Amino acid sequence: MKLRAVSVAVACLLAWLPAAAVAKLPVDPLASPMWQPLGAIFFGDDVVRFDDRVRVIFPAIAEDQHSFPVTIDARGIKGVKRILLFADLNPIPLAIDYTPDAAQPFLATRIKLDQRTPVRGAVQLEDGSWLVSGGWIDAAGGGCSAPPASRVKGDWAEHLGQVRGVALRQADGTHVRLAFRHPMDTGFVANIPTYNLDEVSLSGANGKSYGTMHVEASVSEDPAIAIITDATAGETIVLRGGDTNGIRYDGSLAVRDGAANAALAAR
Repeated sequence: MKLRAVSVAVACLLAWLPAAAVAKLPVDPLASPMWQPLGAIFFGDDVVRFDDRVRVIFPAIAEDQHSFPVTIDARGIKGVKRILLFADLNPIPLAIDYTPDAAQPFLATRIKLDQRTPVRGAVQLEDGSWLVSGGWIDAAGGGCSAPPASRVKGDWAEHLGQVRGVALRQADGTHVRLAFRHPMDTGFVANIPTYNLDEVSLSGANGKSYGTMHVEASVSEDPAIAIITDATAGETIVLRGGDTNGIRYDGSLAVRDGAANAALAAR
């Protein structure tokens, strides 16, 4: 079952969650008030451990609470089959639920921050257990409750369905960067319902899956997403995406040789 938006009201779940479900969670080193209810929802009865090998990389200061860069890098861990990016105290905690199929356990994007909060990455291993890491970030707040710039300008509808991307083959894999035009409405602005990019998948021309992800409205306006796949130079990567109103974001990327491009640029 896919994880969907979870509001701060999830704290009420503590009143009826089975004691065993909560007791299996380890003590939170960040002492977040939302760790227990969110952990019970995201991980259920699965074994959970904190592990610094899950590298959650973000700036020390949130210069823009509407667009905060976060990278999850778990390439030092074998057997990762799923990655979650979430911010405990956001009204929509989950940002991305990513399944890296023929891809490295790596994900980078930008999210909104509504207040000071822990930002975490969680990776699921082949045995079903989870490894979690993260840290606190101070933020001025309001990232989820302010209208996106495209709504203020009034030109948001002109760009729906637009997506740009690049795929470069490097020594550690094919680096894929995608940029979507979308307002990513959270539903917390008056008279503007929740509306967001929803599903994104990448595959080879032969149907081989490189990764699938579910995207929530807590990802920043005009989402930018980077992953590292196992696609080879000369291959074509097929993109399939869609938002919660059925707008399609489909296309294809030719994998270029990054080393060759660097050599040409150096001439």
